[in-house]
Amino acid sequence: MHTPYASDPAKARPRLHAEEESAFRSCYQRDRDRIIHSSAFRRLKHKTQVFVEHEGDYFRTRLTHSIEVAQVARTIARALGLNVELTEAVALAHDLGHTPFGHTGEDALDALMAQYGGFDHNAQATRIVTSLERHYAEFDGLNLTWDTLEGIAKHNGPVTGDLPYALADYNARHDLELGTFASAEAQVAALADDVAYNNHDLHDGLRARLFTEDDIAELPVVGDCYREVDAKYPGLDPYRRRHEALRRVFGVMVTDVIETSHRLLQNAAPADSQAVRDLGRPVIRFSDAMWSDLQQIRSFLFRRMYRAPKVVEMRRRVTNVVEDLFPFYMSRPDFLPRRWRQDVADAPDGTALARLVADYIAGMTDRFALEAHARLLGGDAELSHGKGI
Repeated sequence: MHTPYASDPAKARPRLHAEEESAFRSCYQRDRDRIIHSSAFRRLKHKTQVFVEHEGDYFRTRLTHSIEVAQVARTIARALGLNVELTEAVALAHDLGHTPFGHTGEDALDALMAQYGGFDHNAQATRIVTSLERHYAEFDGLNLTWDTLEGIAKHNGPVTGDLPYALADYNARHDLELGTFASAEAQVAALADDVAYNNHDLHDGLRARLFTEDDIAELPVVGDCYREVDAKYPGLDPYRRRHEALRRVFGVMVTDVIETSHRLLQNAAPADSQAVRDLGRPVIRFSDAMWSDLQQIRSFLFRRMYRAPKVVEMRRRVTNVVEDLFPFYMSRPDFLPRRWRQDVADAPDGTALARLVADYIAGMTDRFALEAHARLLGGDAELSHGKGI
């Protein structure tokens, strides 16, 4: 049962290019399906979160992360009476703009693009779904509804100040009202992202032996969940114990978001989805207590996982890959694939060329970037063949 403030597909703002809508799917369902069938979504299979793609079959990739985020987001949206299809579309698309090698690749590409307008993965996701996906006869991109595009662009909140070029370029043609908060559905996708990555980074860090269960036993929420499992299932197999505890962590966080957001929505009583945007503050949130607990968990993960010596060393090596590929393609754009060369020929200046090169590198998977580096620049063969960490 949808609430008055849920986004209504019958009232969705139009697509940039007018289309006849489906007789069987809502416009938000159609957006979700186009995202799932996009090339960029498939490439997420070989883009990683913290580790490099070849390090192990069980570590999360951007694809598995996006699926997990969508599952959490569906649960929260349904519990709050929001539109599940729009929530799912934004959740599935939120990481489309990520480079190879996670945030390490993004940081490297942003530094290389500093004189050309910078690089931001959220803005790049908008660029992908509005321009770089080129499969349809009548338009570039996926021609998503305004509501979905808004959610992709600003699910983390208003976008103000100097806009990343990828976002500014599209916004000039199709105003996404970047200075306001997005729909409640998009806000749900953002909080679901927080829930998912905090939980799976704990799981991946344990699997990588960067820390142990004893190390996280005193963390808020996490320690309580382990103690609950130990009390209920004494002597449980270690792998089942880990799963039982971490799934409870998931549940505690999701419940907190639902209960806190329900109170906020009830108190604000927005008349419709536009009223949510006009509130000037988020309505989907963790409680203050949970937010404080999350900061402690994140601080632990930063110290013990993201800054672990072997992760830092891998970050250094893959940063070099991006730093080598960018100037190579800038000086030798003839090495870009054939379908990119017409865009290169049409590029009016060095800035336009740099943006094309950034688009191409950002679209690479971990494996493809390593192989291209080894092939074109005699890169680290050991890293390229899965003998890294």
